[in-house]
Amino acid sequence: MAKINRSELTKEQLSKALECKTSDELIALAKAEGYDITKDEAEAYLAEMANMELDNKDLEKVAGGLNDICWRLPCGDHL
Repeated sequence: MAKINRSELTKEQLSKALECKTSDELIALAKAEGYDITKDEAEAYLAEMANMELDNKDLEKVAGGLNDICWRLPCGDHL
């Protein structure tokens, strides 16, 4: 199994990971996605996420909202 490279994770994978409440849930999710994660890594990730406050912009990204570039360009669709 592959080690997790956070920059390659999809929005769906991140969203599922954010829903995990225990390290065992996160380990099972990682395994189902084809990744290898230790209990220590899972616990560290959960601790990191518990201490992180997401602002609305970040929540939009994780939830599959509009991408960042759209808000910076005057596309007219969202103004």
